[in-house]
Amino acid sequence: PDRAAAMNQSQVDAYEYSYYDYTDEAEPTTRPKEVILPCDPTVDDALFHTCVLSLSLVMVLILAVLCRKNKLCQGFTRGSSSVFSCRSPANFLDQSQNKGAAMAVFGLVFSKLATLTVAPDPLPFCKDTPAEIKGAAPLRTASSAGYMKVAAIFYYPLLFYPLLLCNTLQRKVGYVFGTLLSFTHLVVLLWQKVDCPRTPEIYKYYSLLASLPQLACLAFLCVQFLLLSIKGPKTEEVHLKQDLDSSYYSDYMKSLLKKRSSNSSSSPADEPSLAERILELPRSYIYLPDKVFRFPLKLAVSAFVAFLAIYHTALLLVVTVVPTLHIVRAGIDENIAFLLLSFGIVLSEDRMEVVQIVTFYTWLLEVCYLCAATLSCLVHLIMLMKSMILHRSNLKGLYKGDVYSLYNSQKTISPSKPGIVCWMGLTGYQAAVVSLGMAIQTVVFFICFLFLVFLVIVPVFYRRNLIVFEVVEQSWPAWVTLLLVTALQHVLAKFAFIKKEAGTRDLNNRDSLFLLTYLLFLINTVVGLIAAIWRMVITALYNILHLGRIDISLLHRSAEAYDPAFRYYTHSLKVEVSQSHPVMKAFCGLLLDLMVEGGPVGRRIRDAEEGSDLLKRRSGIQPNKATSRRRIRSRWQLLYTLVNNPSLLGSRKHFQTLQTSESILNGTPNRESKKEAAEAAAEAAEPAEAPSSQEKGEGDP
Repeated sequence: PDRAAAMNQSQVDAYEYSYYDYTDEAEPTTRPKEVILPCDPTVDDALFHTCVLSLSLVMVLILAVLCRKNKLCQGFTRGSSSVFSCRSPANFLDQSQNKGAAMAVFGLVFSKLATLTVAPDPLPFCKDTPAEIKGAAPLRTASSAGYMKVAAIFYYPLLFYPLLLCNTLQRKVGYVFGTLLSFTHLVVLLWQKVDCPRTPEIYKYYSLLASLPQLACLAFLCVQFLLLSIKGPKTEEVHLKQDLDSSYYSDYMKSLLKKRSSNSSSSPADEPSLAERILELPRSYIYLPDKVFRFPLKLAVSAFVAFLAIYHTALLLVVTVVPTLHIVRAGIDENIAFLLLSFGIVLSEDRMEVVQIVTFYTWLLEVCYLCAATLSCLVHLIMLMKSMILHRSNLKGLYKGDVYSLYNSQKTISPSKPGIVCWMGLTGYQAAVVSLGMAIQTVVFFICFLFLVFLVIVPVFYRRNLIVFEVVEQSWPAWVTLLLVTALQHVLAKFAFIKKEAGTRDLNNRDSLFLLTYLLFLINTVVGLIAAIWRMVITALYNILHLGRIDISLLHRSAEAYDPAFRYYTHSLKVEVSQSHPVMKAFCGLLLDLMVEGGPVGRRIRDAEEGSDLLKRRSGIQPNKATSRRRIRSRWQLLYTLVNNPSLLGSRKHFQTLQTSESILNGTPNRESKKEAAEAAAEAAEPAEAPSSQEKGEGDP
C-alpha cells in the first residue's frame, strides 16, 4: 500500500507547478518594441487646406481681375515699356521665367508625391472617411485607398499652382501674394513637424526627414518672393522684357562668330602630361556653368527633380531596411544556437559565442547595406552631373545642325506629336527612371559587398573558411596556363608574325601562324569562355551603373529606337531646340527691332545713317562703295546662314508645308530632291500654259 501511495504521489507531483526556483530578484525582461501612436498636430490638416485653398482662390481671382483690367492698357508694340503689361498665367516654363521659382515648385510637388506612397491618408480631407473602409473587405480597402491616392496626385499640383502663378505674372502684387502664400505653407508645415516629429509610418522619423525638401523649397520661395516684392519696380522692368530682348542671344552670337586664334596647331610639347590626363577624368564628371550657354528651363527642372528623386529613394531604401536590422540584432539570444543547429550549422560549442558571432554578422550586413546605398547615391549624383554636361553638348551640337551626334538616322528638328508628348513627360519620366535605377543599383552593390566581406575580408581576418582562396589554389595551374598562352600569342604576334618594310606592315611566317592557330584552338576556346563571362559581367555592370540616365541608350546604336527612356529624351530635345534656338531668336530679335519704330537697334542704325549722311554732305565726300559692298555682303551672308542652317529648316513655313522627310538628311537639304521638285512643278505648269496659248490663237483674226 505504501508503494502504491508513493506512485500516486509521484503522478500528482508531475502535474503540479512549483515556483520555488523563482526568486524575488528576477532578471529584467527585454524591453518591448517601441510603439509610435498616431499624432494629431495642433494645426488640423483638413482645416488648414480648406483655408489655404480659399486664400489661393481669392488671390487667383484678384490677379485675374488685375490682368484683365490692365490688359487694355498693354502696349501693342513689342518695344512698349508699359508697366501695365501682364503675362499669361500658364507661361511658367518660358525661357524668360525665373528658373529658381519653377524648380522649387516642381520639387515641392514631387516631394509631396514621394510621401504619398506610404501615407495612410493621401488626402487631408479624408482622414475620418476611411472608418467604413477599414471594416470592409481587404480588396475594397485597397481599391478605395488607391482612388484616394489618384485623387491626391491631381490635388497637390492644383494646391501649389498659385505659387507658380504669382511668379509667372511678374507683377509686384503677385510677388506679395506669393510671399504670403509660401510663408503660410512654410509656417504651418514647420509647426506640424515640431508638434509631431515622430509618426508610425515605416520609421518614426521618416515623415520628418521626407519633409526636409519641402521645407527647403518653401523657404527658398519665401526668400525669392520677398526679394522680388521689395525690389519690385526695378526687377519688374528687367523681367518684363520679352524673351527676344535678352542679352543671352547676342552674347551667344558673339561667341559663335568670334574669330578663332590662328595658332591652333599643337606641338608635342603642348600635349598633356600623365598627371593632367588623370585629373581630366574627374573633371569631365563635374558640371561647370558656361558663360555663353543658358540651360533650358525644362531641363533644369528635370535635373532638380532627379536630384530630389535620389534623396527620397535613398531615404526609403535606408528606413525600410536598417531599422529592421536593428530590431533583429537586438532580439538575438541563445536560442539562435539551437536554430542554427537544426540546419546543421555549428559556429561554436559556447552558445554565448554563437550569439556574439551572429550579432557581428548582422552588423556586417547593416554595414554592407549602408555602403551599397551610399555608393549608389554617389554614383547617381555623378551620373546626374555627367548628364547635364551631355545635355549641354547635345544642345550645342543640335544648334549647329550636327544631328548625327544624337541620332543615327535622318531627323527633322521640328515639333511633332511624339515630341510634344515626350517633352511634357520628360521630368516625371527621368525621376521615375532614377528612382528605379537607384533601387536596382543598391541591391546589386549590396550583393557585391556581401561577396567581398563574407568571402574575402572576414575569412582573411579570422584565418578560416577560406573557400575562395582554396578554389584559386586548386585551379592555379589552369589560370597560369591560360595567362602564359595568352601572353605567348601577344608576344609572337608582335615579334614573329608581323614584319615592317618601308613603313608598311604585312604578315610574316604564315606557316607557323597557321600551325599555332590549330594547336591553340582548344585553349582559345577556354579563353573565349572566360571572355564571354567577363563580357556579360561588364555589360551588366555598365547598364546597372547607367540605368538612371536617359541621355544615353543602353542598347546598340541601331536599336536606340527601342529604348523608351532615350527615345523620350531625343524627342524632347527636338522640341526644345526648335523653340529655343539662340541663333534664330537672335536674328528674329534683330529683325523685329529693325521693324519696330523706335526700337533700340533701329534707332541706333537710323541715327548712325543720318549722322554719316550729314557729315558727308558737309564735307563733300561721296559715299564709299566699298562700305556699301561690305554691308550688302554681310546681309547676304546672314540670309544664307538663315536659309542653310540645318537646325533651322524645321522653322520655315514652306519647309513644313512642301518638304518631305526624304528631302532632308539629318536637317541638311537634299539638293537632288529640290531639283526633282522644281522639275515636277515645271512639268505641272506646262499643261496649264498650253490651253491658254491655244485659246489665244483661236481668238486671233
